[in-house]
Amino acid sequence: MAMTDLLSLSQALVGSIVLYTIYYIYWELTVGKARRRMIIEHACKPPRKLPQIDPIFGLDLFRTNIKASKNHTLLNTTLERFRRNGFDTCQMHAMGNTIIFTINPEILKTVMSLKFKDWSLGDRRKKFFCPLLGNGIFTTDGAAWQHSRDLLRPNFARNLISDLETFERHVDHLVQAIPRDRSTVDLQDLFLRLTMDSATEFLFGESTNCLAPGISTQSSTAFANAFNRSQQSVGFHARHGPFAALVPDPQFKIDTKTCHDFVDHYVRQGLRIRESKDLEKADGRYVFLHELVKQTTDPVQIRSELLNILLAGRDSTASLLSNVWFIIARRPDIWAKLRSEIDGLGGQKPTFAQIKDMKYLRAVLNECTTALRLHPVVPGNSRQAIVDTIVPQGGGPDGKSPLLIPKGQHVAWSLYTMHRRKDYYGEDADEFKPERWEKLRPGWEYLPFNGGPRICLGQQFALTEASYTTIRLMQEFKSVESRDSEPWTEWLTITCTGLGGAKVALTPSLG
Repeated sequence: MAMTDLLSLSQALVGSIVLYTIYYIYWELTVGKARRRMIIEHACKPPRKLPQIDPIFGLDLFRTNIKASKNHTLLNTTLERFRRNGFDTCQMHAMGNTIIFTINPEILKTVMSLKFKDWSLGDRRKKFFCPLLGNGIFTTDGAAWQHSRDLLRPNFARNLISDLETFERHVDHLVQAIPRDRSTVDLQDLFLRLTMDSATEFLFGESTNCLAPGISTQSSTAFANAFNRSQQSVGFHARHGPFAALVPDPQFKIDTKTCHDFVDHYVRQGLRIRESKDLEKADGRYVFLHELVKQTTDPVQIRSELLNILLAGRDSTASLLSNVWFIIARRPDIWAKLRSEIDGLGGQKPTFAQIKDMKYLRAVLNECTTALRLHPVVPGNSRQAIVDTIVPQGGGPDGKSPLLIPKGQHVAWSLYTMHRRKDYYGEDADEFKPERWEKLRPGWEYLPFNGGPRICLGQQFALTEASYTTIRLMQEFKSVESRDSEPWTEWLTITCTGLGGAKVALTPSLG
């Protein structure tokens, strides 16, 4: 019996070897031959490799990154890794995957624009993001993504972005929530509530009113808390990959259901209004949901698109504002220049045109905001090749030769690091210096809101809200003082903001 089993095992082993040999020969004659031809035709060279103890599974890199993540130093760890090795593109191994990691603008231009159709978001993002966000503009590719894009584009028309009356009501709630006795307040917490309130009113037609406790409902507060926690869970799962399954997270399912149930309530309302054929703007207000239900009646798609836009609309603006106020509270020179520009309004609430003309305010935002430079909301990103493709640089000892990216391979990049490249931004690239924008005219080395066909639809919306909020706060308060001596420290979920918030004291203006 034992001899029979051994014989069967030997036959199975031999059979497996034969099958693998046949497959290998076939692969070499087809895929391998095609790739070798591409390498010759485009003069491709192999990429430089990141020195690793484990060059196969990359467990050493995984452990280093997880430790840095726990210590809230992952972004700087990546920055120092690039600077220490002296390259802008390299091949690395992480959790068994071979990845091209880059901060090269020419590669990003190719991936995000010139050869856009050769790339997808990748299976990993969809796996971890979809349980919360569904299939929306930030989680889909191809025809599904294009459909989402076409569905959402009309809803960011300039006349809607420039309508500041509704937003002023939420800013007024923000002002009322700030202590007027110069006691310490965390503006980051207030900014997150502000943008949740404004985003939900824009999207659903009803605000969560997180900044107005007398108006806010228990369900809206539960939703806001669940939305925060669920993003932390998604970020944790994405960074830990397959190892995330070793850490049970029952709260994530509860939070996801809370978020879906809350949004579904408004989706049902929107569909009922559609059926009644009464989709005119309520009280003259624009409601994003009402426009969506004109174009689709699929409740799951509507919910998914709403959650995708809510993520971008709330977190981007809140993080931008938090980082701006974290810095200007410590920089009286910047505060004084902003004060001089804003005082030109004579205390009047700004119009959209006046906001656009404030060059120094825009320079401050450019230096600080949504990957606009120093403190990114989305500090890194990646794409997965869906065909064999070529990027123009990254190969060879100097990184200047073309590089073959085989189908299935990921290219990842760090905006946090690229936006600190001293060859683009000068030796003072690590410093906060709005004045650099007086002459700086960057290209693909500066990607505040992505680039190419996926460039952010809501970029002007975010910049307008952040500008308006900053102006109105500076009109209401004559001075600001930092109440936090610690340096800015990253807090990564799906997006990134400051771990310590923006703790300040504000002195009200007289009269």
